Amino acid sequence: MQVVGYETGVGDDEPPALQVAVDGAVSREPLAPGRELEYSLGQRRCAGVVDGDDHVACDASAAPYCQAHDSTWVCARCTGTCLKAEMDCHQEHAIYLAAFAPSTFKVGVTRRSDPRVRLREQGADRGAIIRRVSNGRIAREIEADIAASEPLSDVVRTAVKVAGLGKPIDETAWKRLLSRFEVSARHSFDYGLGLDATPVAETLAAGTVRGTKGRILVLDRGDDTFAVDMRALVGYEVRSEPPSRRLQSSLGRFE
Repeated sequence: MQVVGYETGVGDDEPPALQVAVDGAVSREPLAPGRELEYSLGQRRCAGVVDGDDHVACDASAAPYCQAHDSTWVCARCTGTCLKAEMDCHQEHAIYLAAFAPSTFKVGVTRRSDPRVRLREQGADRGAIIRRVSNGRIAREIEADIAASEPLSDVVRTAVKVAGLGKPIDETAWKRLLSRFEVSARHSFDYGLGLDATPVAETLAAGTVRGTKGRILVLDRGDDTFAVDMRALVGYEVRSEPPSRRLQSSLGRFE
């Protein structure tokens, strides 16, 4: 059995899930709160290709994907100068600001009709829509200008998001940022994790699911709580048994 993907569940009728493949067939391992996971991680290799419920395996050692199966969404690198043979993002785009606890802020664009879906996919704690434009090229140009002038990041690494779990947003800094823009909508998100301390960052698939925040899976195991980047699980062979290796303990246990 191999982990070949993950689903955040945002905007879908299904809960978040890991995608696991056995003998060419893909199934979902739901990650609803309270679900017990008991998988040990084995070797990691390329996750191959998922096509609906079918999986084509790959023996390459590169993970999560080898060069042949690694694909980058070209629009993610766009700054208004289209990298495709022909621009195809003609629908309306929204430019947004996102906040990640405690005080990491980014600018981004989305073509989703409801930008809240994109914000929740990223695990944002706060969001604000600052402009809507007719196409993706204009949106990316504005995004690049804002990122350079504020300055604001257009990418927030998962490690930064994990470090902010269990911490409150710096509301003063967030309001100060928003005051420099014409905000048309403001959003606040609660992922129901109920954390009073920052979980330990780990790569494991065993424990009781507390919940998810974007692609971060939060697991309770023993007396500790762990934060797992679901993308870091992709490519691992897994077995249905508890892991045997010792894990780092939360510093909170020694306070």
